[in-house]
Amino acid sequence: MKNAILILDFGSQYTQLIARRVRELNVYCEIHPYNHIPEYIADFKGVILSGSPSSVRDNNAPMPNLSQIRGAKPLLGVCYGAQYLAQSEGGNVMPSATREYGRANLHFVDQSSELLKGMTQNSQVWMSHGDTITTIPQSFEIISSTSDVNVAGFKIKGEATYGIQFHPEVYHSKEGQKLLSNYVIDICNCEPDWTPASFVETSVEDLRLQLGNDKVVLGLSGGVDSSVAAVLLNKAIGSNLYCIFVDNGLLRKNEFEEVLNSYKGMGLNVKGVDAKQRFYDALKGLTDPEAKRKAIGKTFIDVFDHESHQIEDVIWLAQGTIYPDVIESVSVKGPSATIKSHHNVGGLPDYMKLKIVEPLKSLFKDEVRRVGASLNMSQELLGRHPFPGPGLGIRILGDITADKVKILQEVDYIYISSLKEFGLYDKVWQAGSILLPIQSVGVMGDERTYEQVVALRAVESTDGMTADWVHLPYEFLAKVSNEIINKVRGVNRVVYDISSKPPATIEWE
Repeated sequence: MKNAILILDFGSQYTQLIARRVRELNVYCEIHPYNHIPEYIADFKGVILSGSPSSVRDNNAPMPNLSQIRGAKPLLGVCYGAQYLAQSEGGNVMPSATREYGRANLHFVDQSSELLKGMTQNSQVWMSHGDTITTIPQSFEIISSTSDVNVAGFKIKGEATYGIQFHPEVYHSKEGQKLLSNYVIDICNCEPDWTPASFVETSVEDLRLQLGNDKVVLGLSGGVDSSVAAVLLNKAIGSNLYCIFVDNGLLRKNEFEEVLNSYKGMGLNVKGVDAKQRFYDALKGLTDPEAKRKAIGKTFIDVFDHESHQIEDVIWLAQGTIYPDVIESVSVKGPSATIKSHHNVGGLPDYMKLKIVEPLKSLFKDEVRRVGASLNMSQELLGRHPFPGPGLGIRILGDITADKVKILQEVDYIYISSLKEFGLYDKVWQAGSILLPIQSVGVMGDERTYEQVVALRAVESTDGMTADWVHLPYEFLAKVSNEIINKVRGVNRVVYDISSKPPATIEWE
């Protein structure tokens, strides 16, 4: 039996957050759709049922087959998971008199319960449900209540099966991590051994076994994921790893030269390829965002394929795919609707007859950074903001030309350099500049101008799934705006984007 927890996903927005909280306990976990329970179920020490946007009262409500789990392993149902357990055993789940959403307090906590051990009376929790468990079967016992919800938590007598109608994974549940620790460490008897160092050790060993003396090719982007993947593979197979770093003409100012030199300084076997003009030619006249993404993606594959064929006997293609990409591609209701095409998953064309190796596919973004730190990679590289695969190509709204790229590179250079100078860069999850397809009237000296508008964007987030705009100091914005307008020919107006995600995406395209 592996030292791991299985999370069955019913489509909740919080499912990934449960996984992150479990991993913060240094315990490995996996997310699988409720209707695709893995064949290796015996490998897990415990199972968590997530919440869901569905109601257990719906005709097409998700109904998992728990026959291999109930009584055989500890089981924790969260929100929908708890309501499903209650209803399937003969309890009643009814619509709440008023929708229960937001903070609540547990006025009753059974402190003799192994699940709630160490939690305090009136502990604050987060509710998010439209249904409520109104009655429970005789085999159930209530272990927590709020003033509005009698059955906030229960245990099934004679087995390590629990249900809670609040969300312990959410920050607003103040003792939620204590509850999860009680379940994962004490009830499931998991050892807290999922650490960056242990991941590196086991991954290097597994990669050596998987790859042997085969040659592997990897496309580097300059970002955190592909860079950490490269260093991990380099540690496992050394010079059999061939890295290709393509200049698509859409990188930040000086980025190609600086990043290429840093890769070489890390001992990577890397080749830099100047393909700027090929990308500009492929993008000529395109204005639709998805058309631009596809053109950039196709051109990259063509360039990468050509360069790969210069290396004899390559067997494997390495990708920096991370866990959220994998989860999204096998979601509860099938692959997610296309918001924008950018994930590695499923992006390999049929004519590239290479086997895939994805050394980071079990990690979240923050875990990738911690693994990179344990590999002694520079904090400057690991702390880099996420940068979109299509680069500045989706930060220039409308058609793309070399002149527009140069304008945006200069704007972006001033913005990012200023964030670092003011000590703000590490307080922002992602920042970037956008060149708008409009011109505005301005006055410079005694002359009337009719020039470009640029927008500045800075957001705070943990994984990019939700984000809020950063309240940058007015003094900072004034200084940056003034410097951009004075130094970048062709720009006479700077605006700041104060939209959150949702409803707005982080990128404009």
